[in-house]
Amino acid sequence: MTETPGPAYASGVNASILPAGSFVMDGATRCMAWSDELYAIHGYKRGEVVPTLALTLAHKHPGDLPRIEAISAELFAHGGHVAIYHRIIDARSHEHRVLTAGEAVLDDAGRLASVSGVMLDLTSTIQWETELTARDAVRRAMATRGTIAKAEGILMGRLGVGSDEAFRLLTSFSNNRNVKLAGVAQALVALADNSAEAPALGAMIDELRRRASAPVARGGRPGPTAGS
Repeated sequence: MTETPGPAYASGVNASILPAGSFVMDGATRCMAWSDELYAIHGYKRGEVVPTLALTLAHKHPGDLPRIEAISAELFAHGGHVAIYHRIIDARSHEHRVLTAGEAVLDDAGRLASVSGVMLDLTSTIQWETELTARDAVRRAMATRGTIAKAEGILMGRLGVGSDEAFRLLTSFSNNRNVKLAGVAQALVALADNSAEAPALGAMIDELRRRASAPVARGGRPGPTAGS
């Protein structure tokens, strides 16, 4: 039996430097042997604890423990391979996202003889992906805000209005046409950046002014924010 792991490795992180440890469990006693790396993943040093199945399960995240116990019961009864993506809580109360892959071997009588495998700590990979996503979101938000600010500047220069009024013209058009504010600003800036589009730019500004005095169309959404 195999459970599909969760997130794939981040392309920007070298998988070879991710912490990984190995283990072997005696099927009869449920006593385990951990590598030094597995002790470290669980927040221990060799000699501080005696690894057993009970200790291993005690470190599983409460939200993942029932699933792990169910998978383990089937694995111990029938043997085979398994790969489980789950969380553990180490001895310092730090959460780790790990992938555990193992094999259960039965003896001739069908009893569990041993379980061996590896645990790969994916925490740093997931943190890297989260941080990268956050940075990209900030960059996109800044770029959007910059485009809106530029559109405001165009209206301020062409119409002799203040920043608040320029922003009102943009948002009113956005509401009445049910178009995202960022899209309105981008279209205005694109026309302003091309001298050949001067007539179209003038027409769009006139439309902005006209739409600003028109009632919001039925079903129109509330005024968008700068990040819309």
